Amino acid sequence: MQRPNGPLNHHPAHRVIASLNREQVDYLDKLGKDAQFSSGIKLSRTQILAAMVNALKRLNLTGEGITTANQFEQRIVDAMMRRREGA
Repeated sequence: MQRPNGPLNHHPAHRVIASLNREQVDYLDKLGKDAQFSSGIKLSRTQILAAMVNALKRLNLTGEGITTANQFEQRIVDAMMRRREGA
């Protein structure tokens, strides 16, 4: 069964506080509004962030050996590029 804003969540939710800069927040809002204008359903920031976490899980990423956020960002991009080349 689908809710209007996405699949039912069978796991209890946990509140996470994230500090993002204005550009990052604006990007999340743009993604949500793009979805709304193209499909009629707005994605919330929370839904977008949850989808991003699920996508990272699907890439089987770990934090092993990571020392900076920039290093982890590059690992994410590298994993996405490898997956794209293999598709």
